[in-house]
Amino acid sequence: MPPVAVVADTTAYLPPALLEQHRITLVSLYVNFGSDRTVPEREIGEYDAFFDELRSAEKLPTTSQPSLGDFIAAYEPLLADGGSIVSVHISGGLSGTAEAARQAAETLERDGRGGERIRVIDTNSAAGGVGLVTLAAAHAAESSADLDAVAAAAEGAARDVKIWFAVDTLEFFRLGGRIGAASAWIGSTLKVKPILTCERELVPVERVRTSRRAFERMLDYARQCKESGLDGWCVQHISAAEEGERLVAGCREIFGNEPLFFSEVGAVLATHSGPGMLGVAALPGSYVR
Repeated sequence: MPPVAVVADTTAYLPPALLEQHRITLVSLYVNFGSDRTVPEREIGEYDAFFDELRSAEKLPTTSQPSLGDFIAAYEPLLADGGSIVSVHISGGLSGTAEAARQAAETLERDGRGGERIRVIDTNSAAGGVGLVTLAAAHAAESSADLDAVAAAAEGAARDVKIWFAVDTLEFFRLGGRIGAASAWIGSTLKVKPILTCERELVPVERVRTSRRAFERMLDYARQCKESGLDGWCVQHISAAEEGERLVAGCREIFGNEPLFFSEVGAVLATHSGPGMLGVAALPGSYVR
């Protein structure tokens, strides 16, 4: 049986070693610096310099989804010799990435180039949530599951994955137009740290007064996940490596196992959330073991 390949977009922010280990193909979103410079996210390597620019920018960069051609270029080699694909993506409530992937699959099917062997998964999540669903798909594919079974594993993981993240301010989300249901908090978030989740779009969870309390609430959330049987986990940060490592240490004690990954969120989502984000995501470990 030809293998099932797994494709993801760059907003999963999986470490390079995991991408290589599981042979995951990445399709990049873009950061647009004004009208004359558009850069694939995967080519923005100096995050510190980017975040410094973000803090001082008078006008934020914008972001854009991969093109139809980007997806077709990624899919065609994987469909060769009868292969099939499960393509895992950031929530359609935040980006048109999954829709572009579907359109690429439809184009390939219409042209007789194997698009019917592609399943597109909208995770209804972001960042670590996308990464965990991608790993669930990869583990299913590595167990020699067929296309429908790998897609079912990814769909199940997308239903079960949970994510919480704390940000310094909602201002970046507001400016980028990705505020969702958290818009009710605009104007009342001075000197508070918003905590949000992603359920297709951004959903506010609570507001706390200090970074210390936000950190404590991330640990509380990890405990809730553990108690609910969600013991496959990850931690991510934006320009907050030291705090991220502290969060990993605390979560390691809570879950009793190692994180599936620990990574820094890159330029596309950082443009919308700003520096200083800390997040925890988890799903049942059975998906990834």
